[in-house]
Amino acid sequence: MKDGKNRYAAILDRLAPPEGLLLLILATVIGTTTGFAAVFFIRLIALIQTRSYSTIRFLFPHLGLFSYVVVPVGGALLVGPLIAWFAREAKGHGVPEVMQALVLRGGRIRPRVAIAKIIASALCIGTGGSAGREGPIVQVGSALGSGLGQMLRLSDDRIKNLVACGAAAGIAATFNAPIAGVAFSIEVLLSGLQVKMFGNVVIASVSASIISQMFLGDRPAFTVPAYSMHSPLTLVFYLLLGLSAAVVGVFFIRLLAWFEDIFDEWKFPLALKPAVGAFLLGLLGFVYLHLPGVGFSSVTDFQLGMPLIENIPHVYGSGFTFIEEALQGSVNFWLLALLIILKPLATSFTLGSGNSGGVFAPALFTGAVLGGAMGVLFSTWQPAIAGPPGAYALVGMAAVFAACARAPLTAMLIVFEMSNDYSLILPLMVAAVSASYLAQALFPESIYSIKLSRRGIRFAEGRDMDIMQGVQVGEVMNEQPVTIGKNQPLAELYQQFQETHFLGFPVLDDQGKLWGFVTLQDMEESLVDTAANLRGMTVGEVAVKDPLTVYPDDPVWSAINKMSPRDLARLPVVSRDEKNQLLGLISRSDILRAYDVGIVRKQRGLLLEQQTRLRREEYNGFIEFPLKKNSYALGKSLQEITFPVSVNVISVERDGQIIIPRGNTLFEEGDIITLFGRKEDLKQTKESFLHYNDEVPSLRAEQ
Repeated sequence: MKDGKNRYAAILDRLAPPEGLLLLILATVIGTTTGFAAVFFIRLIALIQTRSYSTIRFLFPHLGLFSYVVVPVGGALLVGPLIAWFAREAKGHGVPEVMQALVLRGGRIRPRVAIAKIIASALCIGTGGSAGREGPIVQVGSALGSGLGQMLRLSDDRIKNLVACGAAAGIAATFNAPIAGVAFSIEVLLSGLQVKMFGNVVIASVSASIISQMFLGDRPAFTVPAYSMHSPLTLVFYLLLGLSAAVVGVFFIRLLAWFEDIFDEWKFPLALKPAVGAFLLGLLGFVYLHLPGVGFSSVTDFQLGMPLIENIPHVYGSGFTFIEEALQGSVNFWLLALLIILKPLATSFTLGSGNSGGVFAPALFTGAVLGGAMGVLFSTWQPAIAGPPGAYALVGMAAVFAACARAPLTAMLIVFEMSNDYSLILPLMVAAVSASYLAQALFPESIYSIKLSRRGIRFAEGRDMDIMQGVQVGEVMNEQPVTIGKNQPLAELYQQFQETHFLGFPVLDDQGKLWGFVTLQDMEESLVDTAANLRGMTVGEVAVKDPLTVYPDDPVWSAINKMSPRDLARLPVVSRDEKNQLLGLISRSDILRAYDVGIVRKQRGLLLEQQTRLRREEYNGFIEFPLKKNSYALGKSLQEITFPVSVNVISVERDGQIIIPRGNTLFEEGDIITLFGRKEDLKQTKESFLHYNDEVPSLRAEQ
């Protein structure tokens, strides 16, 4: 495989295409491939959904509504082993894993993730799992982009760009929303994009959307009546909807995270955890269908009901059919209000237990029912001003997603493209922005970043902000800042601004201690406000006294937190022992340098770690394998198994937990064993663990 990568890179070196042309071609390839993958994925979901429920109805007609418990559990029993033993990155909703790869691994994602994610998510959603299809396609597109970049041995920055192309293509193909795909890549994954890379993301998104339209049609995802605002006062109702969406969004985030924590800490086989979540989902669906006016009153009604997809409980799958009903205003208030709670709960059962799918569609579903319910209330209270409930369902979709993902631009654009209705753009803007800001104030993590933060990764602006924790202010500050005295004439301050071109200076008192801070803006505002001349004023009259400060042993992250609320450009650095003793000045350029220092330090640590691996490239290596039924090592302790002294058992992974083995550690079925040692001995040692006969395998022990 390595030779193959070198061969492709060598071909690229010989051709030496222009940079812009190369990235344009790669973006087109990624977009087209992701488009085909999305079409295949969507049709696979429909096929699994139809076959699974029709088969169970044909084989076991007496089950009736209990089939809605059996089918999700059956799907989860297939998904669990696939995730546990083939690609654990396919667990959950996928986007956090892409973000982690961007931050920690230069955008490098294992190619097998694309295959595992498509199969696992199709099985999950097709058998009723409450999840969306957009997260899996984002991960698949990102894996395709990453794999292509790795195959051509491109730089980290270009691989990240190709990952962003794949993510944008995934959103564009899934929802027929190319503009929203670009916004998602910029706003959620990268939090900013260079102009030269922007075009590649656009090309990938358009390419994927073209493929999707060719096979799935070019109609919007939802057929929505033409809504409009009845009065400017209506914006007050949409603002209330946005604020309510923030609360619901935070509830969704915390509920999902709570279930993820419960299942992650539960000592239970990882391959079976999704089945437990599916069973809970099945019970919820079974009860839901017995609610008055919701489900089927008898088995006969079940068998003679609507088309199959309409028979599935609303809390199952992506829920697009029910979303369209809510957008048309044809659902009663109590059902809408109930689903505000039930849909996040169903999604938490599904994804919290480790099943595979996205959170985009469940967030849109929750927003639609929240908006629809509030629209009914507003229309009943003020019918002349409020307008139809369906309009609030449309805006609610954007508001709840913005609250969950902290991506108001993506939320506005995707709802606009999915409905093809521009008339509600003002309500969309008001609700999405207010929901995003209030949700950020209530809970700092988004539905995507919370998984990363619990792994010790703080993702902001496409970077691992934890790197800033390892660099101190004193390492990057300016130790000889230009200062000015508080009693100096304002004319001298003006002259100092002109000579240095700096935008601010620490202000010292007569004893040389820090007194305040003055910026060019402070001076200009004072002159405008007082209409005074330069000769009659001193620096102390325009400077800010007792400014914010940091200590030299603070992490740079602390300086960033203090600068962010007021968007300050620089902070004085003072002694911890003597608060007015000026030691230096830290500015935004120093913070950028601190990130580079942190990156170099992290890379150096990884290099030293690799150098201590005992010539691993030439002679040593790793091997990983699961213990299956009837393996020789089952029930035995480490000290009972004989293998060469050149091989060590590094770790045992059991039910998602890493165990460092000791002599008395007993091996169990499903354990994933990791060995390190001489390459020629690893295969023989693996056989000693997996030997299926009763007699002990003959293996020479080296002394």
